Amino acid sequence: MFLSVFDMFKVGIGPSSSHTMGPMVAAARFLETLRASPFHPRGLRVALHGSLAFTGVGHATDRATILGLAAFAPDTYDHDKADAALAAIRETKMITVDGLPPLRFDPAHDLNFDFGPALPGHANGMVIYATDAQGDVILSETYYSIGGGFVLTAAELAEAGEKKARARADVPYPFETAAEMLAMAKASGLSIAAMKRANELRFRSAADLDAGMDRIWQVMTDCIDRGIAGTGILPGGLKVRRRAKGIHDALLAERGLNMTAPHTINDWMSLYAMAVNEENAAGGQVVTAPTNGAAGVVPAVIRYWLDHVPGASRKHLGDFLLTASAIGGLCKHNASISGAECGCQAEVGSAAAMGAAGLAAVLGGTPEQVENAAEIALEHHLGMTCDPVKGLVQVPCIERNGLGAIKAVSAASLALRGDGIHLVSLDVCIETMRQTGKDMHEKYKETSLGGLAVNVPNC
Repeated sequence: MFLSVFDMFKVGIGPSSSHTMGPMVAAARFLETLRASPFHPRGLRVALHGSLAFTGVGHATDRATILGLAAFAPDTYDHDKADAALAAIRETKMITVDGLPPLRFDPAHDLNFDFGPALPGHANGMVIYATDAQGDVILSETYYSIGGGFVLTAAELAEAGEKKARARADVPYPFETAAEMLAMAKASGLSIAAMKRANELRFRSAADLDAGMDRIWQVMTDCIDRGIAGTGILPGGLKVRRRAKGIHDALLAERGLNMTAPHTINDWMSLYAMAVNEENAAGGQVVTAPTNGAAGVVPAVIRYWLDHVPGASRKHLGDFLLTASAIGGLCKHNASISGAECGCQAEVGSAAAMGAAGLAAVLGGTPEQVENAAEIALEHHLGMTCDPVKGLVQVPCIERNGLGAIKAVSAASLALRGDGIHLVSLDVCIETMRQTGKDMHEKYKETSLGGLAVNVPNC
């Protein structure tokens, strides 16, 4: 099993990695399929299924899909150009992209939200069709957005299941479980970050690896700063106001008056996380960590460490990100990071485990203490549902990231007070998350059909 640090941390746009970024990526992939096909398409149609249908409007899935068909990509997204492209498509009912003839596409009729049963492969499924001049389907492809911006076709999803059962990645330390990770660390004498670095260097140079991780952090910290400066009401109709700036101003004022209480550090952590998720809710640039809905936890823990922990040094940032991505990879490989598949335990829970592990590592923890930190953080998110009000990544998502960051730091602190020996292993905790997600009722898995989503007025 190998998932790169750049798989777990991807630069993209809000509000959702699985419902916004994924469909955009899938649509752009379909263009490539069309370009390579012998057919002569004249039109396009899209059907959104499962969670993509139920919460698609709140997550801007329709907008993202259309933009993907117009050749936009999450990591190079330009908001002004996107708005102009959407306006042109709605007016002309045509999509024009390089390498293909002009394609008929009327957003009002050719983008269908199918509220029937989900597709068999995953809760986040979509089918894209190419049609001929008579409107008959000449090519189609089924895509699954499996969380964190990862997209697989139906064939790739089946193949991934087969590979998972029979193959190991061609890297120096191919651990698939936390137990294997710890055994390899003990045998090699290396930290989790050092093993992860060795695996990454199998595919890229050290300079490229370090530059890529520097960019990840730059996007993260810029997102925090934009969130802190932002004001006004978030889009979507719930009239949720941005709170990060007000919290930041109050914290600075209290510091100046020497009124800071010890527990105020929790407010700083919540501030950093909420700033990110307010930006995400507004459709801004974020980094999946491991998803957009949980994008605030890891940046908040890093910012807490760099700005508030004596002795913290930016030169160890790579160790944090590498360690965090190793833990996130285990969560994804052995369970899920998708709220539509396993609830918010898979999103904020996994993010908290990643943040706790990264912090424990840069504070000098042993591999055993790092694994313990991740387990503590994840264990105390088990059973958490995903029930966003109106399908928006706002309530309870924004505050939930703040509490996830606080849990991550507390988990790291507890683990560092021990020797790494503990009763519940990270592997057991991840498997429990998988089983809990499988048993969880669909209405609590990003469909907005249960929980807060039906008990809080949507306007």
